[in-house]
Amino acid sequence: MKPRVIVGVSGASGAAIGLRIVEILRELDAETHLIVSKAAERTLAEEVGPQAFDNLRAGAFQNHAIDDVGARIASGSFRTQGMIIAPCSMRTLAAIAHCLADNLLVRAADVHLKERRPLVLVARETPLHLGHLRAMTAATEAGAIVMPPAPAFYLKPASVAEIVDQIARRAIDLLHLFEPLSREWSGGDAS
Repeated sequence: MKPRVIVGVSGASGAAIGLRIVEILRELDAETHLIVSKAAERTLAEEVGPQAFDNLRAGAFQNHAIDDVGARIASGSFRTQGMIIAPCSMRTLAAIAHCLADNLLVRAADVHLKERRPLVLVARETPLHLGHLRAMTAATEAGAIVMPPAPAFYLKPASVAEIVDQIARRAIDLLHLFEPLSREWSGGDAS
């Protein structure tokens, strides 16, 4: 059986990370269910290009409308191996942290928490104020993994694409579905 993963893309900077996650999951033959916020559509166009939204949707097994709170992925009986929201806006993170399931993206995340399934939030904002930090703490206490998209500079990336790829692979690795995908620190070994 193919691993089943839900990917959400919300309206924060870093939309290329969500796109790359979907591409990698497709390469790994995962059954990817996609939810994209309205703000994310705009961010994809601004940051990646006019075809990015169409490319993102084409990479998914199934696309779900954000306002369809009755979609099958909104139920705990729809079994998945995890969910990643990348990027995760502070609005989306706060809604998840406080159980405000007013759209499918937040509802699916809430289901992952209540069912004790992995939920990775690639939280994108900087700098952070106390409200952001408290929402991140609440989400973590509920069972989410908050993963700011911090570049692994020790890998000496040569391009933004390499940074995006490493962050996307690291987020997928947190689901523990495949052999590790991201490059790891060598500990300074010359080998």
